[in-house]
Amino acid sequence: MEEPKEVFRAMSSCCDHDHTHDEPTAPATAPASGATFRIAAMDCAAEESEIRRALAPLPGVRGLGFQLAARTLTIDAPDAVIPQALDAIRKAGFDPVPVTTQAPPAPEEGLWRMGLALALAVAAEVIAFFAPDTLPFKGLGMAVAAAAIGLAGFSTYRKGLAALRQGRLNINALMTVAVTGAFLIGQWPEAAMVMALYAIAELIEARAVDRARNAIKGLLDLAPDTAEVRQPDGGWQDVAAAQVPISAVVRVKPGGRIPLDGTVAGGASAVNQAPVTGESIPVDKAVGDPVFAGTINETGTLEVAVTATASDTTLARIIHAVEQAQGSRAPTQQFVDRFAAIYTPAVFIAAVLVAVLTPPLLGFTWMEALYKALVLLVIACPCALVIATPVTVVSGLASAARRGILIKGGVYLEEAHKLKAIALDKTGTITEGKPRLVAHAVLAMNEAQVLGWAAALAGHSDHPVSHAIAQGLESGVEGVEGFTALPGRGVQARVGGQTLVLGNHRLIEERGLCSPVLEAALAEHEAQGRTVTLLASDTQVLALFAVADTIKPSSREAVAQLHALGVASVMLTGDNAATAQTIAAQAGIDEARGNLLPEDKLAAIEALQARHGPTAMTGDGINDAPALARAHIGIAMGAAGTDTAMEAADVVIMNDDLRRIPEMIGLSRRTRRVLLQNIGLALGIKAVFLVLAVLGDASMWMAVFADMGASLIVVFNGLRLLRH
Repeated sequence: MEEPKEVFRAMSSCCDHDHTHDEPTAPATAPASGATFRIAAMDCAAEESEIRRALAPLPGVRGLGFQLAARTLTIDAPDAVIPQALDAIRKAGFDPVPVTTQAPPAPEEGLWRMGLALALAVAAEVIAFFAPDTLPFKGLGMAVAAAAIGLAGFSTYRKGLAALRQGRLNINALMTVAVTGAFLIGQWPEAAMVMALYAIAELIEARAVDRARNAIKGLLDLAPDTAEVRQPDGGWQDVAAAQVPISAVVRVKPGGRIPLDGTVAGGASAVNQAPVTGESIPVDKAVGDPVFAGTINETGTLEVAVTATASDTTLARIIHAVEQAQGSRAPTQQFVDRFAAIYTPAVFIAAVLVAVLTPPLLGFTWMEALYKALVLLVIACPCALVIATPVTVVSGLASAARRGILIKGGVYLEEAHKLKAIALDKTGTITEGKPRLVAHAVLAMNEAQVLGWAAALAGHSDHPVSHAIAQGLESGVEGVEGFTALPGRGVQARVGGQTLVLGNHRLIEERGLCSPVLEAALAEHEAQGRTVTLLASDTQVLALFAVADTIKPSSREAVAQLHALGVASVMLTGDNAATAQTIAAQAGIDEARGNLLPEDKLAAIEALQARHGPTAMTGDGINDAPALARAHIGIAMGAAGTDTAMEAADVVIMNDDLRRIPEMIGLSRRTRRVLLQNIGLALGIKAVFLVLAVLGDASMWMAVFADMGASLIVVFNGLRLLRH
């Protein structure tokens, strides 16, 4: 890429509080040590910035670790400084609570309080409408309205006053001024209704946003809290999963979930790996195969040797990566944040001008002008506009992760819709990555006998090509004697009383057994990118075996889907040109380039970018590192359980299914459409009510309905991505 790729940052999807900050979000990496506090009202990057500003003057604060997804802050500072830091946070309008002493308030408590506030606001409206405008009834109505405002708006007032003291305009400051002003000019029933509706809508919106944020975190619940661990005496005992050490052996019965990453040490079963890789079909597992925490053991009992602690399982690292990815600002979000930083103060100035200029210019009374200005303050909140992007991006990231597509930032999710070309490595990406016997021909003697001899010799060799031949044939004959490896050529042994060799073209030439017919057959196979091995006696060639790295069943379908999306495909490989052309033709790839070194792949990516525009590179995340880094988006394949691939690429396909790439591009395009819809809705509704507020009969509660209604619309529109 042209620029260094973004460092993961704490989840900073924006909320509906302060959208006028101009400080960059700091990295999410928490301090190595310190005191951790839960701040229930801290759920967006704006409030993180406020807290950073509040703590900046304090000497002794060594580091701050924000986890906005969990609403926690870790303060790395001497014990004597912690109380000062907490006081500074409280003065900024927040309430830090040690995570070890108190859980977040129950949602039901907030609902109960908001319900009572709304009932009191309705009562105030009834009193104002039906009761005589005399002091006892008016005083009662004002008291009821004040109680409603206090119940619904305590948190808003606390943060709003703190913002005003610091000379900043955020939604809490705007609501504080608007509601207070309405109460003072005699619109106390409306002030109460505005605050109650605002608080209820804010609560609903926060829950909806949390749904998007927690969509991927719910995967953590898939990993069981306990594991059945083998004891020194051979017995089994339930142990907390967090306490199980590496190398311990755990037992997983049929139907149970695997508690930790590991390798199968005993037994065989089919395992449903959907939570990690997105594969819908269970995968057969036998001794030596890897398994992942949170996956489901479906058939036989497995004994698993643990290879990762509970905090470092593949599932835990996926969730951590997605949480951090939520903090990388997508281009649309960066634009919206800059726009909102100008928009809010501009509308505040417009409200002041309405209050001052409309009486002499338009003939409004001063009270009417002041009321219209207060309505403008309510409309000035850019909630819907600013929340439109992060909730959509978070939903898209979670939707991708559920399918085994780990996208390391909103920027990559959004930018993927621009891709015009994709470069594909061959081995392990398009192909299976291991040789298989694809053809064989018996040239002399009895076929069954010859194949039995070949299987016997191949079964004694540890060469990958011999292994492929042994797997592709029936079991070999007995009585192999004098087995000898011939380095660089093949193997030799005595079988059935005669000396046989199983080797390459060079070995057969050395023994003087080649013929024009055989040479033609070899050339035909080699032109298709196959490796040919021959079985021969002392006097003649008995059989030939063609081995090749076959394409995955999904590769052709994936390439067709990419072409349907208008994305060109190019294969880049270090293999010879003939093999490259053969595999490309089988997969339906537009273009193939062979004999490429890593620096050649880098140059190829640059050429593709110059010809097509935005280009992705797909590889193993290690050998293709230069090309992955140069591409607009680097994609690592089949990376379940490997740290290196997770760190090397922008997008990680947790299984090796190439079809996930067109899925990702399709998801990016849907995300883009939803983003544009949300921004259009937010700006359109704002524009209509800004005009109505000045020239029409818009009231404050109508403004709240419009503002918070628009916020809820864009939130739920963004949540639609979770269904894909």
